[in-house]
Amino acid sequence: MTETVLVLDFGSQYSQLIARRIRECNVYSQVVPFNTSAATIEAQKPRGIVLSGGPASVYEEGAPTIDTAIFDLGIPILGICYGMQIAVQALGGKVVRGSAREYGRAELRVVAENPLFADVKSPLKVWMSHGDKVAELPPGAVRVAETDNTEHAAIAIPARGFHGIQFHPEVVHTEQGAAILRNFCRGVCGCSGAWTMASFIAEAVADIQAKVGGEHVILGLSGGVDSSVAAALLHKALGPQLTCIFVDNGLLRKNEAAGVKKLFGDNFKMDLCFVDAADRFLDKLAGVEEPEAKRKAIGHEFVEVFADAARAIPDVQWLAQGTTYPDVIESVSINGNPSHMIKSHHNVGGLPKDLKFKLLEPLARLFKDEVREVGRQLGLPESVVMRQPFPGPGLGVRHLGAVTRKTLDILREADAIMVNEIKLAGLYYKTWQAFAIFLPVRSVGVMGDCRTYDHVIALRAVESTDGMTADWVDLPHELLQRISSRIINEVAGVNRVVYDITSKPPGTIEWE
Repeated sequence: MTETVLVLDFGSQYSQLIARRIRECNVYSQVVPFNTSAATIEAQKPRGIVLSGGPASVYEEGAPTIDTAIFDLGIPILGICYGMQIAVQALGGKVVRGSAREYGRAELRVVAENPLFADVKSPLKVWMSHGDKVAELPPGAVRVAETDNTEHAAIAIPARGFHGIQFHPEVVHTEQGAAILRNFCRGVCGCSGAWTMASFIAEAVADIQAKVGGEHVILGLSGGVDSSVAAALLHKALGPQLTCIFVDNGLLRKNEAAGVKKLFGDNFKMDLCFVDAADRFLDKLAGVEEPEAKRKAIGHEFVEVFADAARAIPDVQWLAQGTTYPDVIESVSINGNPSHMIKSHHNVGGLPKDLKFKLLEPLARLFKDEVREVGRQLGLPESVVMRQPFPGPGLGVRHLGAVTRKTLDILREADAIMVNEIKLAGLYYKTWQAFAIFLPVRSVGVMGDCRTYDHVIALRAVESTDGMTADWVDLPHELLQRISSRIINEVAGVNRVVYDITSKPPGTIEWE
């Protein structure tokens, strides 16, 4: 049986990041709702439990609560921020609003020996994000670490196997955070650390086969990393029970349709159905400017096209998608938890309630870097595995304002130039994403001694590991100059190019 550490999600945007960090310790982790009962948890036989942070205060009316019986299961528990506070309150301690909030880096000093901090050098810089504090410890609790502003920055209740920390070890800003989580998983919970992506593949194949049985599955294949890995995984599990449907929605990059058909139809010998639906999508987008409305329109039409294509395939029961964790996190509250939606994704928030197929999402609990590793394990070429992310709605989300065929062509040509130059510079595989954006504005320019009034293209390049956060890339100025010059000279209708230097947060990777 797989050794598992469960993460109870109290609404933190970092709950899935906790799970990812635990998986980096070669321990399987799964996020479940904060109100999961102790009986349900006990039945899953986890080796450990993590209580996540959250935006609420434990003393507020309606704040997420916990089944206190979990503290009697004999399973080690780690409470992080709100997770520590909810445990303190439940076990007889007291949490109050602090006289001073603590956000950002703080110096943590370990004041008592504890397995959570084994081989962790003290003092260390940690990342804080809280306005409340523990005022009184529960019976049997001991103070383990402190900061200048937080007396109980880490605590333990040895008799209950509970450890609480007020800081966030899952974020990169916390020094030795990975070591602290590894100590919890390995030292406190006794996990062996034997879980790998190969383990995931074996479990996923068995799960897919058990769910699907002898029924037929269709998959939307875009050629991007997520859908390609999903196709390979599903093909391994189902073989001829899988039909991949490639939809040309008119929002693809230059020469993309031909490349996908050759790679998967000819080389991988998968059952591939090609659908030219460009006119359908572009008709639906006519005059639509608002980003969410565009995503919804593209998502709805995507499903409708699938329904039409499926009529030619006998006995289709399942629609598979390459949905990943960041898609789910940004689109909906995980399992109904109290987190905020950032934007809908065509394969998450845009699905209609009357979907005729059962939904299969074999990658929905993986981050992008994990998806890439699964692809390698399945034998996909590096050109596919390391392909830069491309949004499901395609160029529709990189085209601000109303989409037209003419302006799409402008964006497509500009994007092709940028990608080409990034590759020539040897930076394509070193950059998370690099792409062009069409802006719904015009600017005055001078070309050939004549006044121009043409469109503006924005360039964006970011670095990331999981898509949850991203920093802009300081591309060489000579490269930016070359890209700008080529776009202005080679793409009719453009007279100005700008470069985006916004990180995520506060921005998103895409512009809408």
